[in-house]
Amino acid sequence: MLPPAESSGAPARPRRRDAQRNRERFIAAAQTAFAEHGVDASLEQIARDVGLAIGTLYRHFPTRIDLLMAAFEPKLEEFVTTAERALAMDDPWEGFCAFLESLFGMQAGDRGFNDLVSMRFPASERTEAMHERLYHLIEANLRRAQQHGDVRTDLTVADIITLVWANGRILEATSHTAPQAWRRNLHLMIDAFRATNRHELPEPPLTGEQLYAAMVHLSV
Repeated sequence: MLPPAESSGAPARPRRRDAQRNRERFIAAAQTAFAEHGVDASLEQIARDVGLAIGTLYRHFPTRIDLLMAAFEPKLEEFVTTAERALAMDDPWEGFCAFLESLFGMQAGDRGFNDLVSMRFPASERTEAMHERLYHLIEANLRRAQQHGDVRTDLTVADIITLVWANGRILEATSHTAPQAWRRNLHLMIDAFRATNRHELPEPPLTGEQLYAAMVHLSV
C-alpha cells in the first residue's frame, strides 16, 4: 500500500495532464474554427468539435478574448519576429516590402487573424496592448523606409491598416478561385508607395482617432 501522502497526491497528476491535453485540443479546434469563420466562430461548436462540454471550455478560457489570444499566439509571435527581422535587413526598402508580403501572407487563409489585426476591442487590455505593439512595429518599418527616401513621406500606418481591410475583402472574394490574387493587388500598392513619381492625394490620411474608431466599429 502506498503511503498516505503519495496515495492522496497521485490522482491529481493525471487530472492535470488531462486538463493540459484538453486545453491544447480547444486551442487547436479554435485555430481551425477562427481561420474559417473569423473571430465570431461559435464557441459551442468548438466545444462540440473537441467532444467536451462548453462549460469545460469556459473553465479553460473564461472569455472569447482569452481563447482568441491563446489560439493566435503563434501567429502573433510570427508577426513580431517577421517585423523585427525586416528591421534588421540592410536595405530598408527590401525590409519594408518583405514585411508587407509576410503580413498579408499571414492574413491569407486565416479569416480570424484578418479580423484580429483589423479590429480593436476596447474592453480588453490584452488585445489593446497587442495592437499597440503591432502598430509600433508597422510604424518602425514604415518610418525606416521613409527616412531612407524609399517610401513616400505622406504614407501613414493608417494607410497600411486600410490596405489590410481591403485585402481582407479581396481574400473573401477570391480565396476559392484565385487564392494568390491578393499578391497582385499588394504589389500594385507597393509600387504606389514608392517615393519616386509621387502625386498629391485628394484626401488626408485617417487620424489616429479616426482609425481607432473605425477598427472599433468593425468589431461591433
